[in-house]
Amino acid sequence: MIGSGGSVIAGNPGRSRFAPSVTGEAHPGTLLAGLLAWLDARSRGDRFLLRLEDLDHTRGRPGFADSLQADLAWLGLDWDELHVQSSQREQHERALDRLESAGLLYPCRCSRTERAASGRRAPDGGWAYDNRCRARRLPAGGWRAAGEPVRVALPERGVALVDEGGVDLSQRPALDMGDPVLVRRDGVVAYHLAVVVDDAAARITRIVRGRDIAPSTATHALLQDLLGLGRPVYRHHLLLLEPRGEKLAKLHGSAPAHELRAMYSADQLVGLLARAAGLAASSEPRSAASLVDEFAWDRVRKGDVAVTWRVGGLELALD
Repeated sequence: MIGSGGSVIAGNPGRSRFAPSVTGEAHPGTLLAGLLAWLDARSRGDRFLLRLEDLDHTRGRPGFADSLQADLAWLGLDWDELHVQSSQREQHERALDRLESAGLLYPCRCSRTERAASGRRAPDGGWAYDNRCRARRLPAGGWRAAGEPVRVALPERGVALVDEGGVDLSQRPALDMGDPVLVRRDGVVAYHLAVVVDDAAARITRIVRGRDIAPSTATHALLQDLLGLGRPVYRHHLLLLEPRGEKLAKLHGSAPAHELRAMYSADQLVGLLARAAGLAASSEPRSAASLVDEFAWDRVRKGDVAVTWRVGGLELALD
């Protein structure tokens, strides 16, 4: 272990964040996640940070970051601080240097096809990696000269972890998921390292996010331990799904924000999202601010909600 960690960060007020990727336009799932994180922070009197996760230059486009901020503001959400992930490269590199000094980084030559050949599914639905390249060593120039994806050898111990909502996140990440990639082949710092380092640098005490990220939390906990970082409180919430059951996402042709804004007023869309989340009995228009005082997690729907975008607008498939 590099340093000590694993304790819950204390502070008053707390510090929460919404950290969307800027790889496409916002869609209903993005806006619901932002609304729930914002309502949680504002109802608690916490500071609320917006972090633009812009490291994926292969999918990012000029203007996505600006349009996302405009869409959130249009919805009625505000933030106390704006952080841009790409500006944190120096801190990411320092973390990688510490892990390299501890002998924990190694290059990986395995293709996606080879990983899938193991036939073992990870808790997130992807293919578990069997850590077969652990015996390989970094070249003389270290992780910067690898020219291949770089992974971290996680300790093979279990992590006992339950989030604030009672979701059991316990796992043996090194075995259940496999050692995560921390640097991509093209030199871009990968999500697992960036999110852990950025949350610690911003002194985040509380993370509210969709349950699709829940299977990665134990991996993040081990990285926090290895780097001597504190552990925020986690809460994972429902997702908006396509009718066939997949997560509503930018890659799946979900309704982009510019179409939503042409179809609805901000209050109308907040009303729809509030009903989807279980915060309102009907889809009548509501401002985001009007939901703050009555917000409580025991009112938020536990199950996911299917969403269909038709010519007339969004349709919610509710229980």
